[in-house]
Amino acid sequence: MNSQKLPDMFQTLIAEDNVVFRQSLREVLARRFPDMAIDEAADGEQAIHQGMARRHDLVFMDINMPGKNGLEVTRAIKDGDHEAVVCLVTNYDIQEYRDAADACGADHFIVKDEFTESLIVGLVQSVFDR
Repeated sequence: MNSQKLPDMFQTLIAEDNVVFRQSLREVLARRFPDMAIDEAADGEQAIHQGMARRHDLVFMDINMPGKNGLEVTRAIKDGDHEAVVCLVTNYDIQEYRDAADACGADHFIVKDEFTESLIVGLVQSVFDR
């Protein structure tokens, strides 16, 4: 598949405690967007640190992580940077999670079973285009 050019300094954070999922997402992003800077966090505390240490254009945030959960981290990131696009990611497509995602300011809600390369590329492109 073709790689796509992003603006200089396009920053993405992947906050996910599942190593396999996190690495798979990173590989897709790096292959399709070789100019993208990608930070990673394996738990809520690391995600808060990464989110506050650098401005991220796009954040993939797992809801259930050790330490602070993804909802808490999303709220903190959005409070510090309203422009960051946060995609909450979960295994569970339940209304309670969708409502909580809206309440904390998440821009997107994605169920991991529906997470495809074309969806990932589309999300990145939509952030780039705005």
